[in-house]
Amino acid sequence: MYVESSGRIVDAGRVSEGSTLLVLGSLVYDDGTPGDYVRGRLDTAAQLYRTGRVDRIINSGNGSEDAGNEPAVMRAHLEAAGVPPEAIVDDPEGYDTAASCRRAHEDFGADALVVVTQDFHLPRAIALCRDAGVDARGVVAECDCPAWTVVRNHIREKVFAGPKALLSAVG
Repeated sequence: MYVESSGRIVDAGRVSEGSTLLVLGSLVYDDGTPGDYVRGRLDTAAQLYRTGRVDRIINSGNGSEDAGNEPAVMRAHLEAAGVPPEAIVDDPEGYDTAASCRRAHEDFGADALVVVTQDFHLPRAIALCRDAGVDARGVVAECDCPAWTVVRNHIREKVFAGPKALLSAVG
């Protein structure tokens, strides 16, 4: 994963003109607000959109009502931040990172994109998107997140999610 993502994590100022962003879903609340992680991703995406370099934002997450319909909450947050509705595409079947990458390519025609997620998740997300046939880069999303959840997620990536992604890529 680290080899696949090496040199592909870029500063927001180096996002190419005409880029498509892939914003990965995460916890949303029953009141329709995004959790800390996805809010950071969305705020970063909105800032990137305002630079004029981004043409399209794919919100990929779990669209079931049981999960709070992540893409609908994501769309509402982006629109409230000034992103026009026509620039946003919702993927309600992005149940995990691999599915989000595969669907961005197969269902939404993205051959190249910029993944927006937190630093601990970015190498795996880029690697999975590249495995799905997408020329992926990534931008580290903001995160005003409790320190204990950041530590937990770093451990989860190293011990569980990373090895699972490696097995799915070679299998």
